[in-house]
Amino acid sequence: MSDYLTVNRANWDERAPAHAASPGYGVSRFASDPAHLSDVVRFDVPLLGDVTGQRAVHLQCHIGTDTVSLSRLGARMTGLDFSGESLKQARIIAEQAGADIPYVQSDVYAAREVLEGEFDLVYTGIGALGWLPDIRRWAATVASLLAPGGRLFIREGHPVLWACDYDRTDDVIALAEPYFELAEPRVYDEPGTYVDTDQEFTHTVTHEWSHGIGETVTAVLDAGLTLTGLVEHQSVPWNALPGRMRRLDNGEWQLADRPERLPHTYTLQARKPA
Repeated sequence: MSDYLTVNRANWDERAPAHAASPGYGVSRFASDPAHLSDVVRFDVPLLGDVTGQRAVHLQCHIGTDTVSLSRLGARMTGLDFSGESLKQARIIAEQAGADIPYVQSDVYAAREVLEGEFDLVYTGIGALGWLPDIRRWAATVASLLAPGGRLFIREGHPVLWACDYDRTDDVIALAEPYFELAEPRVYDEPGTYVDTDQEFTHTVTHEWSHGIGETVTAVLDAGLTLTGLVEHQSVPWNALPGRMRRLDNGEWQLADRPERLPHTYTLQARKPA
């Protein structure tokens, strides 16, 4: 099981420069436009609310475009990720954007050991939880980082979306992958990545897990947090089912045919008792 960190880190290390260079992340806009926010954080704002002055940590921050965006909303950000190459790109982006953000390299489960103090906000973005084998351990880590009254905010791909049969080309939404957390990971060997790039990769294997909504909510509650919101959305920030989705004006993607059939993403919020 311990090998999953080595395997997944190699995959992310190799892809980080390609992600930073891709149009999809729009890195240059953070330098050219002081008000620019990532599409992901812009979507989050109505539920996220005012974060001005809050001490916040972005877990599994990757190259930090969402971290910079949260900083621009007024939060005092720290970013954490296990990929050194991702953080190298994150530091470059933050410098170009004029954002003073410390970045810490660590496995998320060791976050309490490497981060000082407590946080008003723990933020986790799209595509993070699937890399973690134990949702209960993740929730306990989040709780340990929060100050009394502090808040968890996560928007994530819905486990129903993760469970879809991605090889279908018709309009049938079929489930082919696990919905619930399993002890053993799903092992994939994919040559590319989720952005357009001509780069060829050598580290193509990943180990991934699913976590059902009930499992995630229960883990948060058992960690001592109080659930304050759970919203399911009919859009996702990437073309999750190619050939079957349409792009929306806000940069999100949605099932083209009867999108109400599919929960695309969800936002979960919880607080630590004061």
